[in-house]
Amino acid sequence: MDLKFALFIASAFSFSSILALCLIVIACSKTYPNIFRSKKEEFFFDPISNTKIPFPSIFNKATLNLSVVIPAYNEEARLGPMLEECLDFLEYRKKESPNFNYEVIIVSDGSTDNTVNKALAYSKKYGTEKVRVLDLEKNRGKGGAVRLGMLSTRGSLLLFADADGATKFSDLTKLENSMKVMTNVDYHSLPSEASEKLAIAIGSRAHLEQEAVANRTLFRAILMYGFHALVWLFAVKGIRDTQCGFKLLTRKASRVCFESLHVERWAFDVELLYIAQKLKIPISEIAVNWTEIEGSKVTPIWSWLQMGIDLGLIWLRYTIGAWKIKNNKKEE
Repeated sequence: MDLKFALFIASAFSFSSILALCLIVIACSKTYPNIFRSKKEEFFFDPISNTKIPFPSIFNKATLNLSVVIPAYNEEARLGPMLEECLDFLEYRKKESPNFNYEVIIVSDGSTDNTVNKALAYSKKYGTEKVRVLDLEKNRGKGGAVRLGMLSTRGSLLLFADADGATKFSDLTKLENSMKVMTNVDYHSLPSEASEKLAIAIGSRAHLEQEAVANRTLFRAILMYGFHALVWLFAVKGIRDTQCGFKLLTRKASRVCFESLHVERWAFDVELLYIAQKLKIPISEIAVNWTEIEGSKVTPIWSWLQMGIDLGLIWLRYTIGAWKIKNNKKEE
C-alpha cells in the first residue's frame, strides 16, 4: 500500500473518530444544567416548632451578612467538631458586632448514617435563623450538594466549607480581608452593596505542598502533580490549589457561577473557577491553615481518575459548545 495513501486513510479515520466523538458528546450534553430539586428539598425542618419551612432563593435580595454552606455525606463523626469551631467563631463575632448576622446550612448529601440528626441537634440549639439542614433525598456528589446549598442562602457573602474541619475556620478573616480589597466594600457595614459585586476568594494549601509531597508515596505524588498539570492544561490557569474546600464568593458571583455549573462530583471546584475566569470575575488565592483529618471520602486513585476524566470533558464540552456559560453577570 502506498505510504501517502495509508497516511491519508489514517488521518481520515482519526478525523472521523474525533468528529464522531464530538457529535456524541454534543448529543449527550445539555447546554445549560438542569438543576433538579425535589419538593422535599425545597423545605427545611424546624425541630423547635416541628414544622417545615421553605428555603429562600439566591435570586432574592441578601438579608444576612454571611451564609456558610457545609456539604456532608455520612459525616456524623466529623461534623460535630467542625460545627463547634464554626459556630463558636461566628457567635463570638456576633457578640463583638451585634449587627452581624449569619446562617449555616448543612447539606446532607443523601447520607445513610446519623448526619441529619446530628445537624438538626445544632438547628434546635441555635434556632433555624442560624442553622438549617438541607436533607437531599439522594446522593448527588459534593458539587451538587454545594450548589443546592448555595442556591438556598440569604447571605451577602457565601462561604462553602468542608465538613471535616480540615481548614481552621478563623481563616475566614483572611478571605474576608482579600474580598474587601477586591470589592472595595466592607460587607459587614454594607452587605447589600457587597452582595452585588463580583469576586471570589479561595483558600489554598499550595504553601504546604512540599511538606505534603514529603509525606506521600511516590505514586501519590505523581498523581497529585499529574492532576495539577491537567488542571492547568485543560481548565484553570494561575491558581495553584483549586480543590481546597474553603471558598468565599459574593452573592452575585455565586449566582452566575452556580447557574452554569454542570459537574456535581469532585471536579466541580475546577469548573466553578473555569466559569469565573471565563466571566473575568476577580479571584484571589489565600494561604490557609490545613490539617488532614481521617475519614476522607476521596479515594486516592479512583477519585483522581474520575476528576481527570471530568477535567478532559469540561474542556471538550466547553470547547465544542456542548456546554455554555450563562453570561448574566451584568445587570439587566
